[in-house]
Amino acid sequence: MTLALDKAKVAIIGAGPAGLGAAWRLQELGFENWTLFEKETYPGGLAASFSDAAGFTWDIGGHVQFSHYPYFDNLMDRLLGSGWLRHKRESWIWIGERFVPYPFQHNIRHLPRQEMRDCLEGLIRARTESPASPPANFEEWILGQFGEGIARQFMLPYNYKVWGCSPRELNCRWIGERVAKVDLERVVFNLLDARDDLGWGPNDTFRFPLHGGTGAIWTKLAGRLPPERLVFGKRLRRLDATRRVLHFQDGSEEDYDILISTAPLDWLVRRSDLEDLKDAAGRLAHSSTHVVGIGLAGEPPEHLRSKTWMYFPESHTPFYRATVYSNYSPNNVPDIRRFWSLMLEVSESPAKPVDDERLVDSVIDGLLSARLIEDQASIVDVWRYRAEYGYPTPTLSRDEALGILLPALDELGIFSRGRFGAWKYEVSNQDHSLMQGVELVDRLAAGSQERTLGVAVPPAP
Repeated sequence: MTLALDKAKVAIIGAGPAGLGAAWRLQELGFENWTLFEKETYPGGLAASFSDAAGFTWDIGGHVQFSHYPYFDNLMDRLLGSGWLRHKRESWIWIGERFVPYPFQHNIRHLPRQEMRDCLEGLIRARTESPASPPANFEEWILGQFGEGIARQFMLPYNYKVWGCSPRELNCRWIGERVAKVDLERVVFNLLDARDDLGWGPNDTFRFPLHGGTGAIWTKLAGRLPPERLVFGKRLRRLDATRRVLHFQDGSEEDYDILISTAPLDWLVRRSDLEDLKDAAGRLAHSSTHVVGIGLAGEPPEHLRSKTWMYFPESHTPFYRATVYSNYSPNNVPDIRRFWSLMLEVSESPAKPVDDERLVDSVIDGLLSARLIEDQASIVDVWRYRAEYGYPTPTLSRDEALGILLPALDELGIFSRGRFGAWKYEVSNQDHSLMQGVELVDRLAAGSQERTLGVAVPPAP
């Protein structure tokens, strides 16, 4: 079923990758009756970047650019041209006072002998003992795939730190390419050959903007759209879905025929007249993300000079991931000959509160204990950002709630897409999000399927 986009007034909420992707595709196809509204004064959403007073550039977490789509890759090439740096991923796990190459399950040879034995024994049992039933949650999936040793040492504590909830509260349908499954033969030969195995995953190689951080991509994309159709500093207050009217905090109103929303799905429904959907929206869960940027004088220590990012599963370190952000681009610091930078991420949820006043001190203590820095004297800059909506949590009830919400909104001409619009972590990278916007417009214009989100074309009446 197609809609007459040439006759429809389209409103887009949010200038992150999904909203900008939708706007770009509308413009590319020649549709001009659209307006994008963004609550901030800048584009990018969670993929925005910031330069602080000390001259350091920061992202909202450790973003890297890799893709599943030729369309996305071609657009990135058009936007930045030669302004890309390409990197080979070098990621590690800090555990037991040592660095273990990522993925953990392929590199257990770096563990002390007893821990290595526990991991290998668990892997063998997981492969030889068939479970009585399919896994009911992510914890059961972990135990079935990796065994008790790897689950206990890395997978369970790390995933708690990331999600802010127990893995037994998460479903296991989101995993896909997010978690490296185990090839037991590969693990054994890595042990026998004393070989580091680093090359797993879609982000094994990635690229990053030479200037301006990740946000430079989305600033450039927004700059190629008609400026009269982009309205920044416009915060949505209420959605009247019955009358198809948007109410903004400045008191203004805008009507629409089609609404493409990238606002958090639960937030949008709570601020609407859709009373029958509020129970389902209330079943969606998310975690918040604190990002702490640490600018440092000098140069990184030898053991960090080629690392890209590191994972921290142990509870005595507050952050779950550390990025050597100056390794992504020399322009992320004021002068690469004199400075370097680390970017740390800490999750927060109702089950995992964060002491905001102590956060920076605890992060610095963690940097010292993990030997990422030698002392505090080299710290010349501290930057902080809190994203209330950091990760859309794939809880056990998520898919049922989405099965109610997304089709019901679609029927009302409201298409909720993007990282928190669609609430599917498994398709919420920058490429996924932009393509959700692009594929939605293609569906509305020509009846094609939204492959990223898995939305089929409704049958003709």
